[in-house]
Parts: sequence; structure tokens; C-alpha cells
Amino acid sequence: MLKGKKQKVGKRNFWGKIPEIFKRYNQHDIIVFCVIIFLIIVVLSSSGLLMKKVKLNVSSCGDGTFYDTCSLNKPYFCLDGILVENSTLCGCPIDFIKEEDSCISKFKINPKNVSLKYIIDGKEEELIFTTYKGIADYLSSLPDFIYYDVGEKISRADFKLKNINNEKQREFLLPLAVQIQNLAPNNKVKQARIAVSIVQNIPWNESDKAIRVGESRLGYSRYPYEVLYDNGGICGEKSELLIYLLREIGYGVVSFYHKEENHESVGVKCPIEYSLRDTGYCFIETSGPAIMSDNSIEYKGGITLKSESEVYFISEGISLPENMYEYEDANSLIRMKNAIRRRGWINPIEYLKIKILKKKYGLEEIYNID
Repeated sequence: MLKGKKQKVGKRNFWGKIPEIFKRYNQHDIIVFCVIIFLIIVVLSSSGLLMKKVKLNVSSCGDGTFYDTCSLNKPYFCLDGILVENSTLCGCPIDFIKEEDSCISKFKINPKNVSLKYIIDGKEEELIFTTYKGIADYLSSLPDFIYYDVGEKISRADFKLKNINNEKQREFLLPLAVQIQNLAPNNKVKQARIAVSIVQNIPWNESDKAIRVGESRLGYSRYPYEVLYDNGGICGEKSELLIYLLREIGYGVVSFYHKEENHESVGVKCPIEYSLRDTGYCFIETSGPAIMSDNSIEYKGGITLKSESEVYFISEGISLPENMYEYEDANSLIRMKNAIRRRGWINPIEYLKIKILKKKYGLEEIYNID
């Protein structure tokens, strides 16, 4: 088999043969050929440019919803570039109901304004808070028990956290924490004082509801929001409300439970020397107005808190500072009450000092205990 030499054809050889190629055709054919080639190039070029520049020109609203279409965020409808509420066309999210073209939470119905009194440095103030029957009824319908697996330890703290951490409740309780923060934007101590005084001044009363377990009839324990809606609560219920508010403001909080006296109170993080039995948390009574850190209160029937308290951790957070006047006021009141008990009578100076403290904190003569 003979092997021929391969001829290398370069660009010069190709372009050099073009004149010979054209010699085979007449002038008319060449013109037609060139026109066809030109048109093909124009068409291909134009198509390429159009492919690069073609862009869907579909009008939409700010969230990407096309005109005349319902948004994924019900009940909004895209109308001429503006998102408008239209629950008739777009419906409402879960747990919301239609009201004209809007959607409102099914829990945000039947509003009721509650007047919340608080006293700071002897001056009485008032905060108006709007509550809703819808969310109060929802909370009261929730089961009042917790399931435990075999071997798991039943904890009082679990029930506290169950009541405090309800997510639906938080949506409606948070505005109160915000109002308190707005009253003293740059003063965390004053925020704590307002929160404490608000809860202490909510009237002490028991719920008229009850839970039936078989043949037994048990007392109903209100959620913190229900305490606001009912404008009343017992020590455990009011304590949970204060725990929620202090935690939301940013404080470290615990729950104190005195088993023998069956009494609940709140502990807020503070310097250890002022804390209850060196726990690092100052005692706060919630049954009625009292001075923070004063645990010498006498309740109905001459009862005082003598038993060792159980401490349930709720949340980490900031601490009350060292230089709060409440510490000295509480110690001063305790010293005077002890002296009066020993001698059996009160002198004019003690009477005047106690009168000043009563006005400063709105103190009451009798405390409730449950």
C-alpha cells in the first residue's frame, strides 16, 4: 500500500483558492450567493442579539406578586403595583378571620381596656392596656396537665414554664412589656420597678372557674394573660405574670416556692448580700405592694415565711445594681418592725418613717397568702 504525503493546507492556501472558486460561476450567481450569505449572517446575528436582550416584562408588586394576583402573604392582593388587603379574594391565614377586606386574629376579638396602677417614689401612675376575650378564652381552654414518660421526674417548674412560655400568649403579652420599656427607655431599673408595682397592684382574688377530675373539683390556675384580662389573681398566678415581664425586660429570674406555707413569689437577680438566703436572687412579693428584697412580710393570720424556699430557675439575664434604695428601705422597715414587736409599742419617729415608706411604695396592712 502506497503512502502519499499529506498536504498541509493553511489559511493562506484556502484564501488563495477563493478566486479560482469564483471563476467557476458567473457574475449573477456570485451576487445571489453573496446576498444569501449576507442575509444568513444578518438573521443569525439578529437572532443572537434578540436572545440576549429578550426579557420577560411582567409587572409585579414589591414582594414579587404579579399584577391581579394574590400574594403568598394572605390577604394581600397585587393591584396596579400596590399590595392591598383583599380577604374576599385571597382568604386569611390560619387562626385569622375575615373582617371586611382585612384579616384579624380570631383571638383578637372583644377588646377590653384594663387600668394598671403603679407607684414610683410615692407617685401613683396609670397604664391603660387593651386585653382581648378571644385569647383569654383560648388560654382557659388549654389542658391543665403535662404528660410525663415513666421514670421522669414531675417538676413544679415544668408547669410554671408551660404557663409562661405559651407562644400565642406571648403575642398578646409582649405589648405590655413594650409599654413598660417605653415608659423608661434608658433605665432598666425603673422598668423593673414599674413591672413589679403593676403586678403588685393587681387585685388579689381567686378565679371562679374550676377543673373537674373524676369526682374531684380542683381550683383553676390562670395564665399570666388571664390575670390581666380578669384584673386579678392569686400569688402563683401574679408571680408568673411578673416573671414573664421581668424576663422580657432582660432580668435573670427564678420562682420561689415555700412549701409549708404554700406560697409563691418571684426572685430577680441581684447582689448576693441582698438576696434571699444567699441565692443571688432578691425576694419580690406579688400578693400586694411590698418593697423589693423584703421577705419579712406578715400575711393573714400572722403567717410569715419561715420554711426553706424551693428555687426554680426560669431564665438567665441582667442583675439589679448595688445602689438601689429599696435595699436600705427594706432593711430599715425590718429593723423597725422587729423593734416594735420587742417593746410592744411604736415611737413617733418610727411611726413617721413607716408612714413615709407606706406612701413611697403604696404598702398595705394585710397581705394574702394561698
